[in-house]
Amino acid sequence: MAGTSENGSGFSRREFLKGSSAAAAATALGTATAETMAEEKGAKKVISGATTISLTINGKSHRVTVEPRTTLLEVLRYQLELTGAKPVSSDGSSGASTVLVGGKPIMASTTLALAARGKEIETVESLGGDKPDAIPRAFVQHDAEQCGFCTPGFVVAVRAFLNKHPKASEAEIRRGLNGNICRCGTYANVIQAATSIVKGGRNG
Repeated sequence: MAGTSENGSGFSRREFLKGSSAAAAATALGTATAETMAEEKGAKKVISGATTISLTINGKSHRVTVEPRTTLLEVLRYQLELTGAKPVSSDGSSGASTVLVGGKPIMASTTLALAARGKEIETVESLGGDKPDAIPRAFVQHDAEQCGFCTPGFVVAVRAFLNKHPKASEAEIRRGLNGNICRCGTYANVIQAATSIVKGGRNG
């Protein structure tokens, strides 16, 4: 008989293979379903809509409300009224939105606020106050401000560069600041301000 094995057990090799294939298919389906469920569960962890986070800015903790697309620049200017960093270029090519994050200069206009959580953020405002940093004082002395729009970005960039290269030459300073653009073209004055800090040894 077609359904009988050679030893008369009543179970054919064809039926065995069918059963094995069905079991394999069921296992694969179960694995795929489990993976899909895991992916869906993981997807729910992605932040969507407005959420409240904490940012440490100029030594103080601030609770702010952001969406995944909210930039650090938007938080600084429109929620915390720290308007030193300027919205000149959306791609950050002007350098006007320069701030320090973890001691490194970054463009606040191209950095998501969510990415700055848990990091020390310093804006140009941290270099002012009753005892201003040597950099803004040098900018005033050498008339490097001009219209003032790009100045905060330059001030922060110079501070970050001299922190890392306190004995930089004029050529090194020029290369170090090539990510910042001055609308008024006062590059010579900016370089003079930076080199005066190096020569005066007032980097602290």
